[in-house]
Amino acid sequence: MSGLIQGEYAALNKRKITEATCKKFHYQVGEHNGKNCHIANYYNSSGDIVAQKIRYQNKDFKWLGDHSKVTLFGENQYRDGGRLIVLTSGEIDALSFSQLQGNKYPVVSIPDGDAAASKAIAKSIEWLEKFESVVFLFDQDKSGREAAKECAALLTPRKAKIATFELKDANAMLVAGKGADLMNSMWDAKVFAPDGIVSANDTWEKLIEENDNECIPYCWDGLNNKTAGLRKKEIVTFAAGSGQGKSQICREIAHDLLIKGEKLAYIALEENVQRSVRGLVSIGLNKPIHLPDIRKEIPEKEMKEAWNGIKDNCFFYDHWGSLDSDNLLNKIKYFVHAYGCQWIVLDHLSIVISGQESSDERRLIDNTMTKLRSLVEELNIGVLLVSHLKRLEGNRDHTDGAVTSLAHLRGSAAIAQLSDMVIGLERNQQSDTPDRVTIRVLKNRFSGDTGIATYLNYDKDTGRLSEEGSTNEQAQY
Repeated sequence: MSGLIQGEYAALNKRKITEATCKKFHYQVGEHNGKNCHIANYYNSSGDIVAQKIRYQNKDFKWLGDHSKVTLFGENQYRDGGRLIVLTSGEIDALSFSQLQGNKYPVVSIPDGDAAASKAIAKSIEWLEKFESVVFLFDQDKSGREAAKECAALLTPRKAKIATFELKDANAMLVAGKGADLMNSMWDAKVFAPDGIVSANDTWEKLIEENDNECIPYCWDGLNNKTAGLRKKEIVTFAAGSGQGKSQICREIAHDLLIKGEKLAYIALEENVQRSVRGLVSIGLNKPIHLPDIRKEIPEKEMKEAWNGIKDNCFFYDHWGSLDSDNLLNKIKYFVHAYGCQWIVLDHLSIVISGQESSDERRLIDNTMTKLRSLVEELNIGVLLVSHLKRLEGNRDHTDGAVTSLAHLRGSAAIAQLSDMVIGLERNQQSDTPDRVTIRVLKNRFSGDTGIATYLNYDKDTGRLSEEGSTNEQAQY
């Protein structure tokens, strides 16, 4: 790759690291801009060298190449999965511990220090999850200990362990001749358990303090009157039959959040990214630009202005069809930790489990909803979830405007149990008003207020949903 430099392999005598260990990790010494330096070679997920971390004698450093594509230092050396992997705070520490244990167990390092550790772990979370145990051998100062806890919390419960030892870091232990003690600290590492057990004696302040979970209004008055708006740490499930407008409602709400400055990940598993971004930009333009004839009529300048309104706060997942629920949850973690997303739109739940090998749909949905519920609490995010309804007995069908019910949710009772809010959509496609949607609150854990919230009408010319009798200016943009 252009822009990178060539060094040579040599023992790091002051660090007591051998030339053989440096070769294993492609760690070199050389010269850059007339200064002696260390060269840590970094690779992407395909095993190609993409960047170098140049460290000078005064401990200053700079990156060469494409830093954005790097994986963990040393990740390219190891196969996927195994019994154990050790993570350190820096490249020298990774070399030190690997050398101490004869390069038997995989050892990797975060690339950018404690402050960015969680982003690096989130980026490689799928690879790390393939190991039975992940031991954090981070620096023993305050920032290192806090970073270890933050990173360990990203992994599956009881997978992460945190080691403690006498000196500041792994290389200090090596240089001091305390290698055996460091090895013991790895084997004695404690399984990470997050803080959170609270005695009632310690809850008075929680009882009287103001709730900091801000309510963000929907773009429709009637829904706000019933629900008091959207809140983080809540799952809002929109349930309806086929063709009832679930995706369009999610687009309207997502666009409203984006223009309010909220960061959002839009995961639509039945459409590609092009369709998703066109749907959101259509809201700002009041024109359904996913239709070619309409799109040709809109000046590019106007489309660019509408796109500019969402581009800095919206992120997409380029995927179509079913995927493993653990894979999905890891992607959500990455959206939150890497990009600061506060809201997740997931359209829709049924397709997440449709391609999995098990034929037990209820169990798969139970597991997915349980994990999603935990993730919402852990990450302090809000989720807008789309769920399908099961077919009704008799002649009535949801496409004919049948009244929705929690009992109609398809697949598992866990959807109703673990959602904070369930909102049913009803539209009779064969009636005199086929574009009128009834919004019915089926569950409301926040206030208990349920029933019909409002009515929305779809305008084919604008591609927008408007509220009947609304006085909410935000609904019109």
